Amino acid sequence: MMIKNREDLLEIRKAAQAELASYDCRILVCSGTGCIATGSGKIYEIFRELTEGIEGITLEFAPHDKEAHDKVGVKKTGCQGFCELGPLVRIQKGGEVIQYVKVQPDDCREIFENTVLGDNVIQRLLYTKGDTHYTHPEEIPFIAKQTRIVLENCGKFDAESLDEYIAAGGFEALTKAMFEMTREEVIEEVDKSGLRGRGGGGFPCGKKWKQVARQKEEIRYVVCNGDEGDPGAFMDGSVMEGDPFKLIEGMMIAGYAVKARDGYIYVRAEYPMSVARLRHAIGLLEERGLLGDNILGTDFCFHLHINRGAGAFVCGEGSALTASIEGNRGMPRVKPPRTVEKGLWEKPTVLNNVETYANVPKIILQGADWYRTIGTAGSPGTKTFSLTGAIENTGLIEVPMGSTLRQIIFDIGGGLKEGAEFKAVQIGGPSGGCLTEKHLDEPLDFDSVKKFNAIVGSGGMVVMDTNTCMVEVARFFMSFTQRESCGKCVPCREGTKRMLEILEKIVNGQGELEDLDRLEELATMIRNMALCGLGKSAPLPVISTLNTFRDEYVEHIVDKKCAAKTCTALRRYVINPEFCKGCSKCAKNCPVNAISGKVKSPFTIDSTICIKCGACKENCAFDAIYIEA
Repeated sequence: MMIKNREDLLEIRKAAQAELASYDCRILVCSGTGCIATGSGKIYEIFRELTEGIEGITLEFAPHDKEAHDKVGVKKTGCQGFCELGPLVRIQKGGEVIQYVKVQPDDCREIFENTVLGDNVIQRLLYTKGDTHYTHPEEIPFIAKQTRIVLENCGKFDAESLDEYIAAGGFEALTKAMFEMTREEVIEEVDKSGLRGRGGGGFPCGKKWKQVARQKEEIRYVVCNGDEGDPGAFMDGSVMEGDPFKLIEGMMIAGYAVKARDGYIYVRAEYPMSVARLRHAIGLLEERGLLGDNILGTDFCFHLHINRGAGAFVCGEGSALTASIEGNRGMPRVKPPRTVEKGLWEKPTVLNNVETYANVPKIILQGADWYRTIGTAGSPGTKTFSLTGAIENTGLIEVPMGSTLRQIIFDIGGGLKEGAEFKAVQIGGPSGGCLTEKHLDEPLDFDSVKKFNAIVGSGGMVVMDTNTCMVEVARFFMSFTQRESCGKCVPCREGTKRMLEILEKIVNGQGELEDLDRLEELATMIRNMALCGLGKSAPLPVISTLNTFRDEYVEHIVDKKCAAKTCTALRRYVINPEFCKGCSKCAKNCPVNAISGKVKSPFTIDSTICIKCGACKENCAFDAIYIEA
């Protein structure tokens, strides 16, 4: 059915809600990238086969408040969040929801026969912590302690269904903006909410929209930055996969507010599922009349286009991104003029990231005052994070701004794996910084973390335990930013290269104490002189680790030791004579003949010859060889 006006939308909502209510059971298979990678596609197909011809079979657990229709549906949802435990499957029966984790193809028939057709919950497939089995997803501490606005719909309905999005209240915010508010009032509501750009810069969203709206140029553009390039970050990708219509609705509201007729979504090519689902969503909206000309019978016209990035990290910077859309090499330019004045094709442009746009519909529906009740005064609302590293519960989370690291890592994340001791968390991606135990109770918001030479960034969060070498961490992230430098400005191009060379010297046991002063001087120069925000923040991992873990740098330089035993050049392989049986296997596998001894007597390793390849340790059958710290 074409949606020609507001009444049509309301009619479709009622019909879609009735359709959803007609199901006695819905099998919701997580089809986010993480679960797809662990086999949820096969699980979806098996459930489809099992439910063919289900009509007419009596369900023992059918809702009691209406006549049973014996109708079962199998749906692909977006990311359900608990990526550590995929593939994830939810069984929805009336008001009851059962969350199954680590579901394998062999489990599908058991779930179908016991839980779909019957009334039995399979205990071994539930999330378990200690002696507690959690049945409902909202009871699981990982989910229960989150506040979901952006991720509200992810995992709850078919990510590819426009009708299901409309049934859940989709496009109510757009219709409210178009029929109950002026363009100025829409912008004012967003500005009043205090929503700040979630792409890393934290610039006030409403202020940006106001600047575009006041430009004399009549042609304006709305651009979405979906070029999520931080290692370990997958927040925006999960929103584009799991709730593409919410992102599009947010962009349409922005287009209406600033009188833009065209929008562009710039997605990294490494997100093929995001691209596919966005294209599917745009196609459905165009087919139904919710995108294109004269939307809902008004004079508002809006067209959406998708551009795929080629994997350049620098294209996450606004001016580089717009240059790439135009078909030019993605390189930052000198500012001013800003994107709001001369952005895409030198026209005024609203440029926000995926998460920012996904916040807008809820703000319009529930108001700025409601939004400000969440988060902090300076950073209202929530923030999504990808929680990864040495932590029990990895996955996608959303928490109020101002939440502490302790709440995120220990309450939601479940603490470190195998009870390891917490050491640090890298926040803000490769251009972010490290926060340590003394920061566990500090609020996480755009302004607070700057005091510790870190940034919230787009939301990547890598947790590290005491087995992590912080010098190597700094080297790794500097290697990434140096490799991804566009090369346009000398401070970033040459400065990051020099910093990387010094860090490589240190991890190779060739550093000097003077190198620490050189690192600080280079970092200051780059921060003050680099052309774009990515270059200015590139030294942050080095600065934060130098400030907090300077003793590790000194240990590498003076003692030629790496306490974490990570840096290969500083390892020292030793044979424990009490465990050594004198079998000579280690000596036979040593490529440089650094091991000597007599058969049936303990062997020894000459550390002056040893190249630290580890072949001896790998081939020792008696665990007699260890790495000395």
